[in-house]
Amino acid sequence: MADWKHYIKSFEAYLKIEKSLSQNSIDAYLHDVQLLLQYLNMASRILSPEELKLMDLENFIAHLHDLGLSDRSQARIISGLKAFYKYLVIDDHIKEDPTTLLEGPKLGKKLPDTLSFEEIEKLIGALDLSKDENIRNKAIIETLYSSGLRVSELIGLQISHIYKDVGFIRVIGKGNKERLIPIGGEALKHIGIYLEHVRGKLPQYPKHSDILFLNKRGTPISRVMVFLVIKKLAHLIGLNKNISPHTFRHSFATHLIEGGADLRAVQQMLGHSSITTTEIYTHLDQQYLRESLSLHHPRFKR
Repeated sequence: MADWKHYIKSFEAYLKIEKSLSQNSIDAYLHDVQLLLQYLNMASRILSPEELKLMDLENFIAHLHDLGLSDRSQARIISGLKAFYKYLVIDDHIKEDPTTLLEGPKLGKKLPDTLSFEEIEKLIGALDLSKDENIRNKAIIETLYSSGLRVSELIGLQISHIYKDVGFIRVIGKGNKERLIPIGGEALKHIGIYLEHVRGKLPQYPKHSDILFLNKRGTPISRVMVFLVIKKLAHLIGLNKNISPHTFRHSFATHLIEGGADLRAVQQMLGHSSITTTEIYTHLDQQYLRESLSLHHPRFKR
């Protein structure tokens, strides 16, 4: 990957000296190229910039889509890659630009709207915390956004799988696969409030004793209930977006990657076991995941 390091360094100098861009803009362009480089490493595509084909770039953008990255973010990253390859052509490092025909993925399924951090704050702020159910609902939303869980993972989350002392939760995902995910202090705090002040008041059944989120009948909440809670909050604040529990998962991934997080960390936290048809990563260092969230997630506070 020596060629990449050389070209990226030259690209940085070009943006700074010839384009006179601010450091923030330069960092954003370099981050876009680094994301591509991370993807190639993960997919075992050890290619130099001149060897890269349009198909490789399309697969990279499709992977960002699969991670839940917003359309806007995908478009910005494509713009960054186009700028990088335009520079390589201008400086005669390569002859052909593989980004010329690069567009956003046409996968036939539009991503749900992505929420900004401010919109998530407004949704949470609309909860009337004088009601027990909304103390639970606040813990639900904080958990969804803090950890990027699927709704099926949320409703099956077990109390015994919350490791407050180390700031991790154990999640059972697709295919009954388990993974450990860092969870922020804010989410843990509101889970604790819910457990202390609300859950104990509900009817208690032995078979549901370890399920975290219960309805007023003392049985596990349903996917539909989580969906309706979120829809109601969106209506309360006049949010003109079509959102669902999965929107928080997309927002989680988008905010992390936009904030500079590593693709490998985001992939692991979302529970995506492979980047191609072959499983590449089976585990990552827990401290590495925690640091990724601490640095790049706006809600992660410990």
